[in-house]
Amino acid sequence: MRTREAVTLQGMRFHARVGVLPHEATLPQSIEIDLTVWRRPGPPGTVIDYRALYALTERAVGTEHTPYLEELAERVAASALDVPGVSGVRVAVRKPHVMLPGPLTYAEVVLERGGDD
Repeated sequence: MRTREAVTLQGMRFHARVGVLPHEATLPQSIEIDLTVWRRPGPPGTVIDYRALYALTERAVGTEHTPYLEELAERVAASALDVPGVSGVRVAVRKPHVMLPGPLTYAEVVLERGGDD
Protein backbone atom coordinates (compact mmCIF):
# COMPACT_ATOMS: atom_id res chain seq x y z
CA MET A 1 0.00 0.00 0.00
CA ARG A 2 1.32 3.42 -0.97
CA THR A 3 1.49 6.09 1.74
CA ARG A 4 1.69 9.82 1.06
CA GLU A 5 2.62 12.42 3.63
CA ALA A 6 1.46 16.00 3.20
CA VAL A 7 1.95 19.33 4.92
CA THR A 8 -0.89 21.84 4.46
CA LEU A 9 -1.13 25.53 5.28
CA GLN A 10 -4.83 26.37 5.03
CA GLY A 11 -6.27 29.86 4.68
CA MET A 12 -3.15 32.04 4.59
CA ARG A 13 -4.32 35.63 4.13
CA PHE A 14 -2.48 38.38 2.33
CA HIS A 15 -3.15 41.71 0.66
CA ALA A 16 -2.10 41.79 -2.97
CA ARG A 17 -2.48 43.85 -6.08
CA VAL A 18 -4.08 41.20 -8.27
CA GLY A 19 -6.56 41.49 -11.13
CA VAL A 20 -7.05 42.92 -14.60
CA LEU A 21 -9.12 45.99 -13.73
CA PRO A 22 -7.31 49.33 -13.49
CA HIS A 23 -7.97 49.83 -9.77
CA GLU A 24 -6.67 46.30 -9.03
CA ALA A 25 -3.23 47.33 -10.27
CA THR A 26 -2.96 50.01 -7.58
CA LEU A 27 -5.18 48.96 -4.65
CA PRO A 28 -4.27 45.84 -2.64
CA GLN A 29 -7.11 43.47 -1.90
CA SER A 30 -7.56 40.41 0.27
CA ILE A 31 -6.59 37.03 -1.10
CA GLU A 32 -6.46 33.65 0.59
CA ILE A 33 -4.05 30.84 -0.27
CA ASP A 34 -4.01 27.16 0.65
CA LEU A 35 -0.77 25.29 0.09
CA THR A 36 -0.31 21.53 0.34
CA VAL A 37 3.04 19.88 -0.34
CA TRP A 38 3.72 16.16 -0.52
CA ARG A 39 6.92 14.91 1.04
CA ARG A 40 9.27 12.71 -0.92
CA PRO A 41 9.97 9.47 0.96
CA GLY A 42 13.07 9.92 3.08
CA PRO A 43 14.72 8.94 6.31
CA PRO A 44 12.56 8.90 9.44
CA GLY A 45 12.48 12.28 11.10
CA THR A 46 12.84 14.19 7.83
CA VAL A 47 10.42 17.10 7.95
CA ILE A 48 9.35 20.05 5.83
CA ASP A 49 9.38 23.32 7.76
CA TYR A 50 5.96 24.93 7.42
CA ARG A 51 7.43 28.31 8.39
CA ALA A 52 9.53 28.12 5.21
CA LEU A 53 6.39 27.30 3.23
CA TYR A 54 4.63 30.35 4.65
CA ALA A 55 7.63 32.56 3.87
CA LEU A 56 7.90 31.38 0.25
CA THR A 57 4.18 31.99 -0.21
CA GLU A 58 4.51 35.48 1.21
CA ARG A 59 7.43 36.19 -1.15
CA ALA A 60 5.47 34.85 -4.13
CA VAL A 61 2.59 37.21 -3.34
CA GLY A 62 5.15 40.00 -3.17
CA THR A 63 4.39 43.64 -3.74
CA GLU A 64 4.13 43.71 -7.54
CA HIS A 65 0.85 43.78 -9.44
CA THR A 66 -0.18 40.37 -10.78
CA PRO A 67 -2.97 40.35 -13.37
CA TYR A 68 -4.12 36.75 -12.90
CA LEU A 69 -4.64 34.40 -9.95
CA GLU A 70 -3.13 31.66 -12.13
CA GLU A 71 0.21 33.51 -12.22
CA LEU A 72 0.22 33.82 -8.45
CA ALA A 73 -0.61 30.12 -8.00
CA GLU A 74 2.17 29.19 -10.42
CA ARG A 75 4.75 31.28 -8.52
CA VAL A 76 3.78 29.65 -5.22
CA ALA A 77 3.88 26.16 -6.76
CA ALA A 78 7.28 26.69 -8.41
CA SER A 79 8.79 27.98 -5.17
CA ALA A 80 7.34 25.13 -3.12
CA LEU A 81 8.67 22.52 -5.56
CA ASP A 82 12.17 23.95 -4.99
CA VAL A 83 12.00 23.05 -1.27
CA PRO A 84 14.17 20.00 -0.51
CA GLY A 85 12.02 16.92 0.07
CA VAL A 86 8.92 18.22 -1.72
CA SER A 87 7.65 15.93 -4.49
CA GLY A 88 4.35 17.60 -5.31
CA VAL A 89 2.24 20.63 -4.58
CA ARG A 90 -1.36 21.82 -4.60
CA VAL A 91 -2.08 25.55 -4.47
CA ALA A 92 -5.50 27.20 -4.21
CA VAL A 93 -5.71 30.98 -4.53
CA ARG A 94 -9.01 32.65 -3.61
CA LYS A 95 -10.18 36.18 -4.23
CA PRO A 96 -13.22 36.86 -2.04
CA HIS A 97 -14.20 40.31 -3.30
CA VAL A 98 -14.92 39.88 -7.00
CA MET A 99 -17.07 42.43 -8.78
CA LEU A 100 -19.78 40.37 -10.49
CA PRO A 101 -23.48 41.13 -10.96
CA GLY A 102 -24.64 38.53 -8.42
CA PRO A 103 -23.73 36.85 -5.13
CA LEU A 104 -20.37 35.07 -5.03
CA THR A 105 -18.37 33.80 -2.07
CA TYR A 106 -15.05 33.87 -3.96
CA ALA A 107 -13.26 33.13 -7.21
CA GLU A 108 -10.65 30.38 -6.91
CA VAL A 109 -7.83 28.95 -9.00
CA VAL A 110 -6.40 25.54 -8.07
CA LEU A 111 -3.11 24.23 -9.40
CA GLU A 112 -1.44 20.84 -8.82
CA ARG A 113 2.08 19.85 -9.84
CA GLY A 114 4.11 16.69 -9.30
CA GLY A 115 3.39 14.28 -6.47
CA ASP A 116 3.78 11.14 -8.55
CA ASP A 117 6.61 9.45 -6.68
